[in-house]
Formats: sequence, structure tokens, C-alpha cells
Amino acid sequence: MLSHSLLSNGGLHADDREENDFYATEPAAADLLNKAERLGMIWECACGQGHLSKRFDRLGFHVFSSDKINRGFGVTLDFLEANEFTTNDNSLFEFPFGYYDIVTNPPYRLAHKFIEKGNDLIHYGGKLCLFLKLTFLESAGRDDLFKRYPVSRIHVCRKRIKCAKNGDFSKVSSSPTCYAWFVWEKGYTGPTIIDRV
Repeated sequence: MLSHSLLSNGGLHADDREENDFYATEPAAADLLNKAERLGMIWECACGQGHLSKRFDRLGFHVFSSDKINRGFGVTLDFLEANEFTTNDNSLFEFPFGYYDIVTNPPYRLAHKFIEKGNDLIHYGGKLCLFLKLTFLESAGRDDLFKRYPVSRIHVCRKRIKCAKNGDFSKVSSSPTCYAWFVWEKGYTGPTIIDRV
């Protein structure tokens, strides 16, 4: 049984976390982002088993899916080491489009690196959309990150979205955690907009 403090904090003890921080996202999260943002072609760069990618594909988007670890879906590609033309085995592939929006639920412990890399890769007008715990806004340790990369919009999920360790949703009946889509739009200079979706 999880402790009260653990449940109220919406987290897991380090020993209970999946080794590579793989927590699949309930596909309903894609529906919420689709309602809140106008997206172009999508690069899902931590696609896991394809839960978000498949939903975006059904919604009519052109989706390129990749992950550092091969889980049977997408191209094997380490996003943090990627340029537009290399895979993990250093073979070349032609990136399918030059303008894309990066959309993913990153490994939480690497979220700051995904923010830096994603903002570096997106083109002017492009978007980086990361599905993160709302508490990612906390911590004085992230002050510099948010100064360098101000968030354009934060879409707070009104209903609790489930994330499942190793993609096994049969073991997740509900979520103790509030999530939001954090959106960085390159070239946007206005204030951060917060809404509920």
C-alpha cells in the first residue's frame, strides 16, 4: 500500500520507478492537446509503445515516432543526441519533414533536457508540447530553465489522466497526479497563458 504522503505528492519511491522512466500516457491526453492547440506534423520523440502516436494518427496527423529504447513501435532514436539525420546505430535516414511540432510525455527525470533540446530543434513558429506533472512549475532549481525557455501556454487537465508503468493500464485504476500540457512556441513573446482543458 502506498503511504499517504506518497499519494498526496503523486510520486513513487525511487525503487518503485521503472528503470528507464517509461510511463505510457493515456491516449485521452492527445485529444486534450488537439482541442487546445493547432498542431502541424508531429514528432513523438519518446513514443514508448505508441499510445499517443496512434491517437494522433487517428486524429488525422502525420506522426513520426521515435524512442531511445525499442519497445516495438517507432524508430530507435535517442532524442537528446539526435540531429535530423542520425539514428542510434549512426545510420542515416531522411527526416520525413522539415517543419514539425514535437509532442511527447518525456521521462520525468530528463524533462529539463527535453525542454532544452526541443527548443533547439523546433523551427520558428514550431511548438514543443510536453505532458508533465503540474508540479513541474515548482522548484527554485528550475528558475533558470524557465527564464531561458519561458512557457507559452500551460493547458491544465481538468480530469486526471492516467500514466501506466511499462504501458500496463490494467494496473492503474485512477491517477493521484495532476498533469498539464506545457507548450513552448518558438517566436512567441507574450505572457504565459494558463487554461484548463
